[in-house]
Amino acid sequence: MDIGNKLKNLRIQQSLTQEELADRSELTKGFISQVERNLTSPSIATLIDILEALGTTPYEFFDDNSEEKIVFKEEDYFESNKENGYKMKWIVPNAQKNEMEPIILELENKSISKSISPFDGEILGYVLMGSVVLHYGDKKHEVNKGETFYFRADKESYLENKKSKSAKVIYVSSPPNF
Repeated sequence: MDIGNKLKNLRIQQSLTQEELADRSELTKGFISQVERNLTSPSIATLIDILEALGTTPYEFFDDNSEEKIVFKEEDYFESNKENGYKMKWIVPNAQKNEMEPIILELENKSISKSISPFDGEILGYVLMGSVVLHYGDKKHEVNKGETFYFRADKESYLENKKSKSAKVIYVSSPPNF
């Protein structure tokens, strides 16, 4: 089995760059490149990290006959390290191959999420906890617990938590863009 080529094909199917995969698996872009070109072999632990970042398991990766999973549990989720006061949790592994990519975005008090550049698609959000300010282009909208936002992603956007309590938002991008 050509592991490097199979990893590359899986990454490309999900529209991820080598750098995005490296960030998600906490490796370097150069290492991902070497693995994909079969210039180096990852350890089992590193291969598992890469597969988790791609939203698959070693069993699914090595089994061409695996059934598509439709129910996901917390142990299936992939979580980014907290940075700049926020963290993202991908709640549908391997969502990059789907029409939409849902995450849970947790913002600490007085923090700002990463900015999403304009793209040809849409974004939906639902505030599970707290309150956020949606920055959409040059406009700002306060969105509170139990409220939803929905917009075409034709302008730069990001979320800000101005409150002294944490906020949690279900955030869905279509097509995948996180």
